[in-house]
Amino acid sequence: MKYLVVLTDRAHADLEAAHAWWAENRSRTQADLWYSQFAEAIESLADQPERFSLSYESSRFRFQLRDLRFGVGSRPTHRAVFTIRTSMVLVLAIRHVAQRDLTPDDF
Repeated sequence: MKYLVVLTDRAHADLEAAHAWWAENRSRTQADLWYSQFAEAIESLADQPERFSLSYESSRFRFQLRDLRFGVGSRPTHRAVFTIRTSMVLVLAIRHVAQRDLTPDDF
């Protein structure tokens, strides 16, 4: 089964803000590579999104949260936090791995 992958406005804004940070603090080339590869990884959620583990803060929510962890190097730097609905993967937020845990108040 193929899922429709949808980013919330918040997730899209998070992704854009992270890209802008990389471009300003690292390099535009590195930021563009990071962005395109992360966007591709997010689109891969259309196939078997349940292969990703539950987020460590998932138990705080009434629905399951899962993490797609991503980094250009050997270690992930960011995670796409998502939930699976009937035929849709809803990406709720893009977070740096060092950011505080999500809470229900974040949504």
